[in-house]
Amino acid sequence: MKRYLFVLLLCAWLAPAQAHKPSDSYLSLTVRGQQVEGQWDIALRDLDFAIGLDGNGDGALTWDEIRARHEAIAAYALQRLQVASDQGACPLRATQQLIDNHTDGAYSVLRFQAACPGGALANVHVGYSLFADLDPQHKGLLKINSDGATQTAIFDPDSPRQTISLAAPERLAQFGAYVKHGIWHIWIGYDHILFLLSLLLPAVLLPGLREQQQGLKAAFYDVLKVVTAFTLAHSITLSLASLSLVSLPSRWVESAIAASVILAALNNLLPLFRGKRPVAAFAFGLIHGFGFASVLRDLGLPQGSLLASLLGFNVGVELGQLAIVAVFLPVAWLLRKTWLYRQVLTVGSLAIALVACVWLVERVADIKLISA
Repeated sequence: MKRYLFVLLLCAWLAPAQAHKPSDSYLSLTVRGQQVEGQWDIALRDLDFAIGLDGNGDGALTWDEIRARHEAIAAYALQRLQVASDQGACPLRATQQLIDNHTDGAYSVLRFQAACPGGALANVHVGYSLFADLDPQHKGLLKINSDGATQTAIFDPDSPRQTISLAAPERLAQFGAYVKHGIWHIWIGYDHILFLLSLLLPAVLLPGLREQQQGLKAAFYDVLKVVTAFTLAHSITLSLASLSLVSLPSRWVESAIAASVILAALNNLLPLFRGKRPVAAFAFGLIHGFGFASVLRDLGLPQGSLLASLLGFNVGVELGQLAIVAVFLPVAWLLRKTWLYRQVLTVGSLAIALVACVWLVERVADIKLISA
């Protein structure tokens, strides 16, 4: 009875974790002399939460409902974006609103223009505070095009104001921004984290799961093999997909990721690929790489900037994974002899599998059960 209660408690804790996915918006600026043209893709689910778009409250947004709130959308968004030259502010004016689909749902597409004081812009000063009072996890991904060169930046509540030099692009700062974004993406990717933890849970135990590993060193090498295999695999498909060399439907990819979490968790209960976890990590890592790639594809970077951003993002993902391992491994090794760890391994794996089953149903059937 206690074991089943533990499963229910774990499921209750894990399920809300996916209930609100931290959001991104995609801001693109094109600078020609002192003129700025912009496009801002903002998730409709976030705008609905912030200012209310669902007029009849039926939970489904229609084009008429969204069009009726065009002025409110433009006012809300543009009040939270400031663009300026070295000579002063560039007043923003909305010109058009559309709808587009990204990998995680429908987005409002707000197009705008600005005329900056002075001559041709040498620097662009951007202030970004969209959803800062509602969602501290929100990110704004900026792309600036000027004279054939593309630069990127990432905004969040900790870095709401940035200056981008058009004359001397700061490649190192751009690389660092994507390292940070890669770290953040793995930390909010609950399906990626649960897959990795499912593979790591047996690392401090012998294959029979009845005796403890003889030391931390053996457990470390076991974890190293799993993480290296996962890293190598998802780096391959992340690169191929981000460079548009291979493309798979997002719905298939997300469903396959959920299935990989189920199999990795069940392997701790049934001998599916016990002793071959690095092989499984590599095979499923190929699928997870396509999931990581969707983030960079949504930004729509040209090939030149994509290469640097891809490398930075990939480094960030690896650093995020290593941080998880650095926390997990010492704690797991210290607790490996306890009743609690055996419960986490068996009952916890069952709970992970159950939650992943719900994700799989959601993604295959395109319905929402525990996700936002």
